[in-house]
Amino acid sequence: MIDVINLEKRFGDNQVLRGISITIEKGDIIVVVGPSGSGKSTFLRCLNCMEDPTGGQIIFNGADIADMKVDINIHRRHMGMVFQHFNLFNNKTVIQNIMLAPVLVQCQDLRKAKQKNAVTRLANLFRSSSARKELIPVQTTKAKIKEEARAQALSLLKRIGLEDKADVYPSTLSGGQKQRVAIIRSLAMNPDVILFDEPTSALDPEMVGEVLDLMKVLAKEGMTMIIVTHEMGFAKEVANKVLFIDDGMILESAPPEEFFGAPKNPRLREFLSKVLV
Repeated sequence: MIDVINLEKRFGDNQVLRGISITIEKGDIIVVVGPSGSGKSTFLRCLNCMEDPTGGQIIFNGADIADMKVDINIHRRHMGMVFQHFNLFNNKTVIQNIMLAPVLVQCQDLRKAKQKNAVTRLANLFRSSSARKELIPVQTTKAKIKEEARAQALSLLKRIGLEDKADVYPSTLSGGQKQRVAIIRSLAMNPDVILFDEPTSALDPEMVGEVLDLMKVLAKEGMTMIIVTHEMGFAKEVANKVLFIDDGMILESAPPEEFFGAPKNPRLREFLSKVLV
């Protein structure tokens, strides 16, 4: 699904990523660990071009999204992102947060289809009957798009037991509730992959479990996920591959049994000795 080839990222004179290469298959659960400042979050943000790579390629569903000529917004529709600090819109209700992206994208597609049809109709006036082009089928309306998005949002809220919070504002939610809403907001776009940037690090300890439990359910359902986290127990239980990044490079990549049980890299052994108790 994703081929990362010699990925580099530089901020001025500071080179943060130094030639990262990895292949991510459909259904993979990739957990990325490493010390603070090692480039983990930058790597994640480069995957959906929230940070423009300085060098290398990111082949996502056959397209190099690191190429500046590519319309990244089209590909971001298929790549969800969950942030450390939730990034919910505080001036919108919970259900409005979940509906926002699906409604925006589908209304944009509807508008483009209508515009293309208008151009085609005009051009057809000057074509022979045999040369006339067919119109793009348009079988929806803005009202129907909003209706369907609301039904989907309510279904997702019911899934996490927060349907009664649909019309409240995020400020009234606990941290764990906010993060679960942020996760299903990503699911509302039916993504091929979801990126998680330290999704539990801003939560109180008692709220971490409810977020990790939802992520475990997604893993069992086959969702492709790339997760930057400090939750080593979660990595052992859920990941099919764990990456250790330090100084902008992948120093070790292995299944969790090998990664935690028989680490090869000396820097990884030192890191694990400090974080595992």
